[in-house]
Amino acid sequence: MKYVTHLAPALLLFLFCGPVLAQTDGMVRIEQGTYMPFYSSSKDSVTVETFYLDKHPVTNGEFLGFVEANPKWRRSNIKSVFADKGYLKHWADDLDLGPNSDKIRDSPVTNISWFAARAYAKWRGKRLPTLDEWEYVASASKRKPLASRDKEFVQQILDWYSRPNPDTLPAVGQNTPNYHGIYDMHGLIWEWVQDFNTVFISGESRSDQGELKQFYCAAGSSAASDVDKENYAAFLRYAFRGSLEADFSVSNLGFRCAHDIE
Repeated sequence: MKYVTHLAPALLLFLFCGPVLAQTDGMVRIEQGTYMPFYSSSKDSVTVETFYLDKHPVTNGEFLGFVEANPKWRRSNIKSVFADKGYLKHWADDLDLGPNSDKIRDSPVTNISWFAARAYAKWRGKRLPTLDEWEYVASASKRKPLASRDKEFVQQILDWYSRPNPDTLPAVGQNTPNYHGIYDMHGLIWEWVQDFNTVFISGESRSDQGELKQFYCAAGSSAASDVDKENYAAFLRYAFRGSLEADFSVSNLGFRCAHDIE
């Protein structure tokens, strides 16, 4: 009998580890960039280091795979400290998307707590994007990397905010991607970020202490950077984040994942 004594490294990986799937498949590399955050206690811009971001929000079908593999995150098993009663309420059961499963499988998953979103990201070997990472990518329009001062772009976002939510959310990736090649940053759902409820604040009623504190809409108004005074869409995002707690499950709130450059 003859034995194969030399195997290509990729084949060895396949034999001993199974198929090799890059953790960054389905993600876009976002190059380092600088932007002026809407909400800041200083006049300094923020530099976002290079990272990867999911092209699309996580879908119901993808999250179903997560709860199948992790029973403790199923609707009937999840502990109340990690999610409120609205968790996955639009599903028929723990592992059943319901009669509209074909329609919602590729729709963004919602009714997801921050704890569940973070657990999913960790399961995939990823993480949630930071607020600065998300806002930096979300400030890009179709043609401009930074469009927060573009009145037409801001108005498009506000128009979406003013529309009622459809009973069934559309599938992800149906709209034109932004400058970075990322889909659905606006116009589909709100999204969790890692540090959703902490920003540096400055305001008359809360003296400057240089600490991370929960966002308050009134304080945010006085601390908004001058260049973004007309960006009411950003006001709404920060106010919404400030209203959240980590166990909340909201019908138009989902998430996508990020990944560090290795």
